[in-house]
Amino acid sequence: MPAAGGAAGGQFTVLIPARMASSRLPDKPLADIGGVPMVVRVAQRAMQSAASRVVVAADDPRILQACAQHGVEAILTRADHASGSDRLAEASIQLGLDGDDIVVNVQGDEPLMDPALINAVAALLPARPEASMGTAAHALATLADYTNPNVVKVVLDARGLAHYFSRAPIPFARDHAGTAWWQDGAAQAAAPGVAALAGFAPLRHVGIYSYRAGFLRQFPGLAPAPTEAVEALEQLRALWHGHRIAVHLTDAAPGPGVDTPQDLERVRGLFASLS
Repeated sequence: MPAAGGAAGGQFTVLIPARMASSRLPDKPLADIGGVPMVVRVAQRAMQSAASRVVVAADDPRILQACAQHGVEAILTRADHASGSDRLAEASIQLGLDGDDIVVNVQGDEPLMDPALINAVAALLPARPEASMGTAAHALATLADYTNPNVVKVVLDARGLAHYFSRAPIPFARDHAGTAWWQDGAAQAAAPGVAALAGFAPLRHVGIYSYRAGFLRQFPGLAPAPTEAVEALEQLRALWHGHRIAVHLTDAAPGPGVDTPQDLERVRGLFASLS
């Protein structure tokens, strides 16, 4: 049964993009996690949310076969899509979704995604009509993450809408060599004696998105943004073209995703500890 606390004012659909090609982990959607393909694990987590429907958007019949064996709905999309959002745009057309329907993009390599976070991101758009997209973030806890270009940061405005996303350490603390950040009103810095800014912290972006289906179908047709090309962050295209992205702040980081064989072994160990 779906969990409580879904999108306010309506139902939502979870779409999971899955493609077989991966330079670091070949055939990643079918990677075994406790006897179950990873993409099926992702779908099973999504089914614990309040979603009215969970569908895998695949680029290979082998993914459809694996999903069918475990009772997961899946559809075949073109293999030449440049991004997951392009794949989901096609999926939304195949599924006949109305332009105002809410779609949540749960990445196919996130088998530990929290169903409550899916619900929270789905609920953003009904509550924020000025936003075209929704996503999530949490406060950074370490200097290593703050300075790591593989950890995407986001800065918000007073309304909880995204100002900018970057791989750089933002916001940059000019007077403290950029190494100061704040959490729960207490200074967390490499150097002592840094004054705290109450209620403010650098935020790590969590790669889960919600869209209205109409905007999802429009997005691939928008011209790529220069900032998107520089940062290699697709969501910057929406900001470049004047669309707003609402951000849900969560207290904790989601479970780890899977990009490499090392990530896969880590997630296998976590699943083994839960069984």
